[in-house]
Amino acid sequence: MFSTVLVANRGEIAVRVIRTLRQLGIRSVAVFSDADADARHVREADTAVRIGPAAAAESYLSVERLLAAARRTGAEAVHPGYGFLAENAAFAAACADAGLAFIGPPAPAISLMGDKIRAKETVKAAGVPVVPGSSGSGLSDAELVAASREIGMPVLLKPSAGGGGKGMRLVREEAVLAEEIAAARREARSSFGDDTLLVERWIDRPRHIEIQVLADSHGNVVHLGERECSLQRRHQKVIEEAPSVLLTPELRASMGAAAVEAARSCGYVGAGTVEFIVPGGDPSSYYFMEMNTRLQVEHPVTELVTGLDLVEQQLRVAAGAELGFGQGDVVLTGHAIEARVCAEDPARGFLPSGGTVLALSEPSGGAVRTDSGLLAGVPVGSAYDPMLSKVIAYGPDRATALRVLRGALADTVILGVQTNTGFLRRLLAHPDVVSGDLDTGLVERDLPSLLPEGVPPEVYAAAALLSRPPVAAAGGGWSDPFDAPTGWRLGGTPAWTVHHFRLPGQDPVEVRSRPQGSDTELLLPTADDDAAAAGSGRNPAPTASEARGPGRSLAAPARARIVSRTADTLTLELDGFTHRFSHAASPEGTWLGRDGDSWHVQDHDPVAAALDGRGQGGAGTLAAPMPGTVTVVKVAVGDEVVAGQSLLVVEAMKMEHVISAPHAGTVTELDVTPGTTVAMDQVLAVVTPDEEEGR
Repeated sequence: MFSTVLVANRGEIAVRVIRTLRQLGIRSVAVFSDADADARHVREADTAVRIGPAAAAESYLSVERLLAAARRTGAEAVHPGYGFLAENAAFAAACADAGLAFIGPPAPAISLMGDKIRAKETVKAAGVPVVPGSSGSGLSDAELVAASREIGMPVLLKPSAGGGGKGMRLVREEAVLAEEIAAARREARSSFGDDTLLVERWIDRPRHIEIQVLADSHGNVVHLGERECSLQRRHQKVIEEAPSVLLTPELRASMGAAAVEAARSCGYVGAGTVEFIVPGGDPSSYYFMEMNTRLQVEHPVTELVTGLDLVEQQLRVAAGAELGFGQGDVVLTGHAIEARVCAEDPARGFLPSGGTVLALSEPSGGAVRTDSGLLAGVPVGSAYDPMLSKVIAYGPDRATALRVLRGALADTVILGVQTNTGFLRRLLAHPDVVSGDLDTGLVERDLPSLLPEGVPPEVYAAAALLSRPPVAAAGGGWSDPFDAPTGWRLGGTPAWTVHHFRLPGQDPVEVRSRPQGSDTELLLPTADDDAAAAGSGRNPAPTASEARGPGRSLAAPARARIVSRTADTLTLELDGFTHRFSHAASPEGTWLGRDGDSWHVQDHDPVAAALDGRGQGGAGTLAAPMPGTVTVVKVAVGDEVVAGQSLLVVEAMKMEHVISAPHAGTVTELDVTPGTTVAMDQVLAVVTPDEEEGR
């Protein structure tokens, strides 16, 4: 076994690899850019080496700097994690040339499976069914258009060198093919340094099933069962689980055997994943999509149901050992589900967010595991992938795992950065998710139901409760805690305090609260909860163990937490969503005024969507929907544009966002050029409406 391993990655995967290295008594070496100098993976490693500035191309993607760091620290092997150079054949070959063990497959296997076109041809020759699509490499735009016409719309454009959904484009209309091909090439070039594309038939309402494989250098190949990865947004996974409710034992064995043949066909060694697309109406008609020649983000669910540490298996195989077990020894026990916590705003179309982590609390222990790269006080920028952590739950069955995961997400606190935790909890409570009736289009199709409709009443209640000034002692002296309406009591858990809130034009609502450290725990009964309780014979009155409000059934109660507070604003987080209240003076000079047992909210300014690119400067002002970099500028001042025309492209966290004209008119202001770094809501351009439209 190795004595020193360099981890050529960052964030939660670097922390996770370092954990296994520590357990095996192996010295760990972290690498970091200037943006990650205080990152968690740097602090947890035995030693760390700076490898360059924040730009990935000058740090985490620099083969020369990574190899130099390995030489300086005496590393014998390199673990690439996932992303960055994990599937880069040139990096694997460079490690071998430098006398370093690459903890992954050999370079030829990476090269073969990294080219989706060659990969499909190779596995097809081995008898594995593949998705119908284009053939040949290096297709021009015109050839891609011709192939799309032959296949028939809709089609899916995919980067040949890519993975993780980046650069993938679903195209339903031939009229927009040229523009979508150009956009897919840009994103592929940015993410993978290769803009080669292929096109495949789009299968409506498909399921995404992947098989984990392990292979050693002695010819042994096994599969470790499947993972269901059908819950996705923008072709990127958000929830993964093992095993899948779709597969019978016979279908699992068939797909597993196909995955093993795919691995053998390319001379695979190490841990890898063979991905299949499965028509929901005919699971037996599965098709090979691609093989990821690395550890997957979702590998923890396989670890929990098999009892194997996949990073340890990678290390042993890379050191030349045999697997030590056969296919018959692999047993799947229980059920595991993982949720990806990302720095993104679901209300803004999952656009990346950023900020500094002001407070952090992550669940772990028992049936919950959290793989995270976060630390309180550390900034989350726009230079890297938006995934912050993964929360994984295990149970003897799927229903238990779902319930545990919803509760774990309720206990996840990341203040200062907008995340998708509230959205994830609602998704896990979706009826089709609960029943296991999944497909890759579910999230996009039902997105409105997965986001709050307007501002929930409990948000106003939380603002009222949290903005209350502390009870002042008479004359500045001692204050009797029994006089404060906080639920405090001597030597015990705080009691629930009942509050009645009356919002303008609405009926009063009852909210129960109690202190929870520096937070406030809230319970709000709703009509849906009461109906569900009545149907089950359960008492609908809120209790500490029952959740209240949309998307919180069978989970922990929601907790309201202050993110920041000034004289003019109060920003709070409730149930994974962030809300900001702004000052509006009432006749009494306060923006929240008390009236008996009720509170009247005077004003609210939500942290809301700006998907149409409109900023605060008026209907024609185009603002940055996320912090990032302007990569494309398609217009100039004085240009005439039509409604919906693409004007600019902003990229952040490896994602492109197109800024389009909100109406026909003239570009009268343009404040950016390609390469300009912009903040969220920064004005980019102004389109003045046509006179005809203005009348």
